[in-house]
Parts: sequence; structure tokens; C-alpha cells
Amino acid sequence: MKYNFDEIIDRRHTNALNTDGFRGYIFHAGPEKKFPYADDEFVRMWVADMEFATSPAIVQAIKDRADKRIFGYTGVYDDEYYNAFSGWCKDHYDWTFPKEELVFSPGIIPALYQLAELLVAPDEKILITTPAYGFFQHTAEYNNVELVCSPLNRENGYFTIDFEDLEKKASDPKVKLLIWCNPHNPSGRMWTQEEAEKVAEIVRKYDLWIISDEIHCDLIRCGRTHIPMGKIMPDYDKFVTCMSASKTFNMAGLQFSNIIIRNKELREKFTERDKLVGFINPLSLAAHQAAYTDGGEWHEQLKEYLDGNFAFVDKFFVENFPKAVYTVPEATYLAWIDMSGELPDVDDLPDFFANKAGVLLEGGDALFVGNAKGCIRLNLAMPRSIIETGLKRMKQAVDEHRK
Repeated sequence: MKYNFDEIIDRRHTNALNTDGFRGYIFHAGPEKKFPYADDEFVRMWVADMEFATSPAIVQAIKDRADKRIFGYTGVYDDEYYNAFSGWCKDHYDWTFPKEELVFSPGIIPALYQLAELLVAPDEKILITTPAYGFFQHTAEYNNVELVCSPLNRENGYFTIDFEDLEKKASDPKVKLLIWCNPHNPSGRMWTQEEAEKVAEIVRKYDLWIISDEIHCDLIRCGRTHIPMGKIMPDYDKFVTCMSASKTFNMAGLQFSNIIIRNKELREKFTERDKLVGFINPLSLAAHQAAYTDGGEWHEQLKEYLDGNFAFVDKFFVENFPKAVYTVPEATYLAWIDMSGELPDVDDLPDFFANKAGVLLEGGDALFVGNAKGCIRLNLAMPRSIIETGLKRMKQAVDEHRK
């Protein structure tokens, strides 16, 4: 079956964060904040969900479950979901894990908050690399612990790990947890086997806990293969992997994530709270199981379409923004672009593009942690026609600013 990723879907009146929540998220403002554009006139290239309809197999699975007509308290009590998810992991990464290690969370963000609370004492520290997803910082803030940042090296838009700096900061006896992003958000790097092994060596040397956020692991360029950090460290006990089909299949609102916890004591502490309040949404369970069993062809076509979007954006930037620094990422559907050469005098790029171009995007140190000044993140998971409109508006705004 050929899927239509060019279809434009009206998301208004669905209480979507993408359409209705951007003021609070990007601008920390309420409805009083006004723009030269009406809300429905914006080109929305910001938050990391997609403008594509999810796989029909997932929609059908939700309908089939809804036809049961009862939505009582739900858990995972048989092997069907584990078989579906572990089968996907085996097929796509040649990696799997014991069933008893798999637990669940409404999302990776709440899981990070809860895990950090269990692993890091108030006088201890969390280590991340930067630039980083803002909620890694919020995890430390939520738990009132210090965040330690190791900036990635950047050359011509390509990011690499500064292993000397990472080890220096990991050696601090107060650092207890490394939150690792694999693939990396926002740069889109897929860490190589050699890079991952060097990180693993540092983690072992300093006896750190490691949580590997792998939410983007299936949003990779065609022909590439994700390497789970758990595959690099198969016998390391202080290890947690976070995955979900939600990002890949555009169902973040269903609030369901796979948390794979090796350490038995930590797993028991993590699930202790769930015994009281942690049930699973039955529609979410049906949707995720269908993604792993019946979403393969849709997923392959999605990757092909995204590759085309990245090629389109790369060509546009080469021709129209010669001073921007950008490389096509190895993973994610997010383009991380250094615009400081094009707009050296603009401090707030999201505000500039919202007001001058009618394009909603994220960027800068206000939304990402460190090493992000002058950079924007563009969501490319949308019909190419929308991307073209957004980029043309951005070019016009930059041209007018230069006059």
C-alpha cells in the first residue's frame, strides 16, 4: 500500500499543543501575546510531533479496541505486547532484553523525573552533553540537583563528543547519573559503535548510572541501523533504556513509553508507585502493539519521505542561506541549523521568525540547554508543500531584515 504523506490534515479544534499551545511553550506567554499573523496562518515547524496521519493499522487497532466498549483499569498481563516490541527490537537493532525488565510510563519525560528522584541524592549531580533537549535540564531542576554539562564539539554543523571533557566531568564523585541521548536531539547524530564504546568505558570507570533516551531510534535515514546503548553495555546493571513508538508513529498524545530497567531493585522501586496509580490506557496499548506488529511498511515509507524533505531543505539552504551552518542529520526529523551567520544581530530567533515570517520554530539557549545560541530547530515531519511555504517565508524575512 502506498501511503500519502503529502496530505494536509486540519488539526484545529483538537486541543493540540502544536496548534493551540505554542504561546506558553515557546514564548512563556498567554493569549495576550499577539502576532501579525492569525493563529491559523502560522507555518508550524516547532514541537516534535508530525503533520502526518499515523499508520492506518494503528487507527484500526484503536477502533477495534474501542469496539469492545469497556475501558476499565488496564495493565500488561500476557506476552503479546512484549513479543511485539521485543520482536521489533530484534528485527531492527538485533537486540532484545528479558521480559521482566520491561515496565511502562506515560512518557519518557515523567520516567526521567521519577528515575532521577530514585538515583540522585539532593547533594549529587546529573551529567548531560549539550546542546540538549530542555527536559533533561528540567529533570535536574525538578529534583533540585545540580546539572553538569559537557558541550559537544561542532565542526561545520557536525557534532562529536569531547571525550576528555566528558570524562573530566564524569570523574566528579558527586556525578551519579548520565542521561544519554541516542540518537542525539537536537543534532540528529547517531553515535557510532566506537563512540558508544568510549562512553560506556567512562560510565563503567566511574560507576555511573546511565539512562539512554532512545525515543528517536527509528527515525533514522534510510540504510542506517540504530545501535542501542544497551547492546554496547549488555552486562552493565546500572542501566535504563527508554523507547517508545510514539515519536515514530505520531501518537505522542497517547502517553505510553517502554522503560527497560536492568537493576531489579531500581525496577521494583520504579513500579512500586505504579502498583497504586500506574495503569495503562487501553487504547495506547493497542496502538503501540499494532505499530510494532503491523507498522513496518508505513515506517519505511515515512523514512523515505523524510529523506526527501531533508534533501529539499538542504538544497534550499545552500541556495538561499549560504552563511547558515547545517548538515543533514543522521536521525530524527529535526534540522538543527546555526543561523548566527545570517542573523548575527538577532538574539531571539523564535520571536523573530514568528513575527517576521509567520513561522513557529524552536531554538536558542532559552529552549535548549547550552551550546545552542544562534541555532534553530526545524521540524520537517510534514508535507513538503508546507515546508516550502515556511522556508520561503523565512527567506523573505531574512532578506527584509538585511535592508
